[in-house]
Amino acid sequence: MTFQMNEVIKYRGRLQFITHQTERHSTLEGAEMALEGGCRWIQLRMKDADGEEILKVGRELRRMCNHYNATLIVDDHVELVKELKADGVHLGLTDMPIREARQLLGEEVLIGGTANTAEQALGHCRQGADYIGCGPFRFTQTKKNLAPTLGINGYEEITNRLNEELVRVPIVAIGGITIDDISDIMAVGVSGIAISGTVLQASDPVSEMQKIVRLINKINN
Repeated sequence: MTFQMNEVIKYRGRLQFITHQTERHSTLEGAEMALEGGCRWIQLRMKDADGEEILKVGRELRRMCNHYNATLIVDDHVELVKELKADGVHLGLTDMPIREARQLLGEEVLIGGTANTAEQALGHCRQGADYIGCGPFRFTQTKKNLAPTLGINGYEEITNRLNEELVRVPIVAIGGITIDDISDIMAVGVSGIAISGTVLQASDPVSEMQKIVRLINKINN
């Protein structure tokens, strides 16, 4: 990993927003509010959309991220990364293997992988993942086919195992996380937090994101 990529993960990647369309907010509206609130890492996740729809939304989201100097990650679709000029791709357990994606995209693209266990996380690291999206923390309605929830103890076990193996790849917690959970999760060695519903369901999503940004900055200072 280049120094520049490492810095992007270290600073922008410690708070990630995962797009999700709700009854109140479209995918782009949600992303724009997250950016306005201070988040600088957006993962475009549109599970039920086809490639053309993702490209249409993704092009506009790329412009938004450029305006806010934010990182754009595409969920699942390796084939859309270059066309969208995305900064990276996040791959689930049933998606293209990270090693294969790396061969196609090169070293200058960020690649993250989803994990629910320490073994899965270590497997991604061995294949060259830049970070691991680890979860779910608790039940969440924003994702289908949910893996077993981890809770604080699950994250502690995974971070301890990676430390034992001398693996230093960032772990990003995801899945049903609220602002009240963040301090306890990060206290066990997690590098970052990925959120979606807790912001989109807030009465004022921009203000909620601002509160989360302040908390993340306070923890890391």
